[in-house]
Amino acid sequence: MFSAKSTARRAYPLTLALVAAAGLSLSSCVTAKRYDDLQARQRNEEQARLAAEQQARQAKADLQKTNDVLTELRADQKRLIADSTQTGSALRRTRALYTQLTESYDKLLKNSDRALADRNSEYGKLAKDLATREGELGTLDQTLRKSKADNDRLAADLTAREARLKELTQALADKDRAVNDLKARVSKALLSFNSNELQVKLKDGKVYVSLSEQLLFKSGSTKVDPKGQEALKKLAAVLQEQKDVNVVVEGHTDTVPMRGSGAIQDNWDLSALRATEIARLLATSGVTPARITASGRSQYVPVAANDTPQNRAMNRRTEIILTPKLDELFQILDSSSGAAAPGK
Repeated sequence: MFSAKSTARRAYPLTLALVAAAGLSLSSCVTAKRYDDLQARQRNEEQARLAAEQQARQAKADLQKTNDVLTELRADQKRLIADSTQTGSALRRTRALYTQLTESYDKLLKNSDRALADRNSEYGKLAKDLATREGELGTLDQTLRKSKADNDRLAADLTAREARLKELTQALADKDRAVNDLKARVSKALLSFNSNELQVKLKDGKVYVSLSEQLLFKSGSTKVDPKGQEALKKLAAVLQEQKDVNVVVEGHTDTVPMRGSGAIQDNWDLSALRATEIARLLATSGVTPARITASGRSQYVPVAANDTPQNRAMNRRTEIILTPKLDELFQILDSSSGAAAPGK
């Protein structure tokens, strides 16, 4: 009886501590539904504990009543022994009743110990289950924290990407505006030349100034005619104001073979020398030479089939390609590529 009470006294504070600790943990980690479930289980276990305590108190009361009866019987026994003749049969009955009561007492005590042991086992299982739940909640909390941190990083990366996209869009808009402005300036400067001699157009984000052979050169010659020089000087005046524009001079021919004469062996030589001559005139007129590239494309980039004199005349041309410098745009693209690399 003493050991059962001691076990109950020791188990009860421990159980309360575990339930309290679990409650504290649940209040901070678990969701409302799981917390309500655990509270319901706690209330059920509390009711079971109260019922066990009620049983123990009832057992204690029964034991007290039994002790009282035994005390009274012992007193009767003493009186009966004094009168052995009259009390012999009563003594035997008393002894039988004493034996019966002792057996009942032992049985009641055994049942009480077993009930307390069962309750202690249940409390132990509950404590273990609560510890498991607490561990699961801790893992869930860590997962949620990690998910939040990942979401924060993704949001920051998205914000940075949006900023770079906005910057890139602005740079592209500035570039398009600069190209359109450049075309307008070049067209205005060369307005005095007719479309058969010279054309200004936009293509692939660049300004193309296409000059016909009849404006620039005599047949087979690499020396620019005076009228062509006038056009190039007007173009150079615009380019001096547009210092962030690169200049590519491309010479083109038709498919009629060039007969070798001195340094000119074929159409490729002719197109390259014409491009170089125009590049030299632009530089002489004030365009920084480092901005100019001269190239000969020969007959390999025609704008029309070489099947009629008119079409061949269209192919015999020089194209001056004006491209605004895209350093700022490339820097934005490089920074975007560098920022994207860690996430791969």
